[in-house]
This record gives sequence, C-alpha cells and structure tokens, in this order.
Amino acid sequence: MARIAGVNIPTAKRVVIALTYIHGIGDTKALEICNKVGIPLERRVNELTDSEVIQIREAIDADYVVEGDLRRENSMNIKRLLDMGIYRGLRHRRNLPVRGQRTHTNARTRKGPAKAIAGKKK
Repeated sequence: MARIAGVNIPTAKRVVIALTYIHGIGDTKALEICNKVGIPLERRVNELTDSEVIQIREAIDADYVVEGDLRRENSMNIKRLLDMGIYRGLRHRRNLPVRGQRTHTNARTRKGPAKAIAGKKK
C-alpha cells in the first residue's frame, strides 16, 4: 500500500483515481500530477515503482497544499472571520448558511434536525 501525503491510497485502483483520496486533490489536480510525473493514466498503484511513488510525493509536496495544511488553512480563515465579527463570521458562529441561502424553509443540513416548539398549536 502506497503512502502519499500521510494517506494510504488504495492499491488496486488506477493512480488518477487513487490520488483523489488525498484531501485537497480532485480529478483535475490528479490528472495534472500524473502528466507532470509522466505516469500513464491506465497504470494501477500496485504497478508503480518506488521511484515513481517518490516522484509523485515530491510533486505534491512542491506544488500543492493538501491534508493537514489545507485543513489548518481553512480553519484559520474561518477563525479570522469569527474574530473580526463580520457577517460571514457571525453566520459561521451560529451554524447558519454563510452564502446567502434562505433559512425560513430548507437549510436543514446546516441547522440540523428540526426542533419542536413547545406549546405551538396548528
């Protein structure tokens, strides 16, 4: 099992698909990495040599922010909004939608399950 950026990527899958298991690498970036390193798209992870795995690891470390660093950067951005007390930060603090969606109906994913109001009649 290959370990890249602190993640065990699945061995039976194609390299392009397996790279997407790393947080911060999607389809497009995985394709870029494979093209940069020169790995054919149909190659599987268990067919990679150790030098190819090292090349992939170095390409990711040099050009992309992934895993823990990316999560830390995102949480710091949210913390900055909270500290400044701007509208987006207040929406984060109250666990409400941040990007202008309506909350009268819907928004259940962000707000959680509906809470019953005591004493309310139909």
